[in-house]
Amino acid sequence: MTASVAAPLLSVRDLRIVFDGRHGPLTALDGVSFDIAPGEILGVVGESGAGKSLTGTAVIGLLDPPGRIAGGEILLEGRRIDNLPAEEMRRLRGRRIGAIFQDPLTSLHPLLTVGDQLVETITTHLPVGKAEARRRALALLKEVGIPAAETRIDQYPHQFSGGMRQRVVIALALCAEPALIIADEPTTALDVSIQAQITTLLKRLCREHGTAIMLVTHDMGVIAETADRVAVMYAGRIVEIGPVEEVVRRPHHPYTAGLMASIPSVHARHARLNQIDGAMPRLNAIPPGCAFNPRCGRALPLCRDEKPGLPPSAHAAACHVPLKELAHA
Repeated sequence: MTASVAAPLLSVRDLRIVFDGRHGPLTALDGVSFDIAPGEILGVVGESGAGKSLTGTAVIGLLDPPGRIAGGEILLEGRRIDNLPAEEMRRLRGRRIGAIFQDPLTSLHPLLTVGDQLVETITTHLPVGKAEARRRALALLKEVGIPAAETRIDQYPHQFSGGMRQRVVIALALCAEPALIIADEPTTALDVSIQAQITTLLKRLCREHGTAIMLVTHDMGVIAETADRVAVMYAGRIVEIGPVEEVVRRPHHPYTAGLMASIPSVHARHARLNQIDGAMPRLNAIPPGCAFNPRCGRALPLCRDEKPGLPPSAHAAACHVPLKELAHA
């Protein structure tokens, strides 16, 4: 299901986040906008410091000072949530928004069994007793692929492998039957075979539960395997967004093209991997115009002076001369 078919479950509009410092505010997110439909996986990809995790943090309401939302709005199921009181946001976060983080140990209490943690989350957010909550917890552990769930429900996090702990965290995120899950680098700490199992699990849960997922990662391979659409971020802005297959096969932005070119192919031999020269600018040194222009081999004088907008189309790039136009020139 895509955003063009269903009303958006999550809408982020012109989101701007700043960090207040001694020398004034630094802009970390600059006008970020996107939608996610029910049952859709939107991948958010980019280098470290691009702003992808910060976007997820803002959506889930866990942005800490000195960071603050300085503009824009976040709507969940048509309701604005970025201006809610802290306690109301905490209830919403547990009930309508779930979270999966890179290190499962940060989400699990080491002194409580996984069953106790699941039961507590279920009884906090759903009108059920402990016996029904335990039954649901057991069903969730089975659903996410925990073997011998009847025994393992009474074990502690340290008794699970990394991949199994991440499955427990996914079960924890699903406890209150949320409409949206923010998954921030959920497979990065896992080996390749376990990564594939977790991405397959996320896709199945998304399909069966109709849950929308915002999948944050630096790994374009994970995005290509898992997401329906992808948003590519650079220096706090979305530079390209569109259906994942189109963006992977026909990138419109030079930065996206550079990311794709840097992925080695199993069908070709490479003496040296392609790379994008330079580095992402620091927050206090983002250049005027297009932030990517110092690293772009096709930059025009216009790129150094004027910030490109992101057109309102299914596959769009924030570029003054997108690659699609050169292809038809």
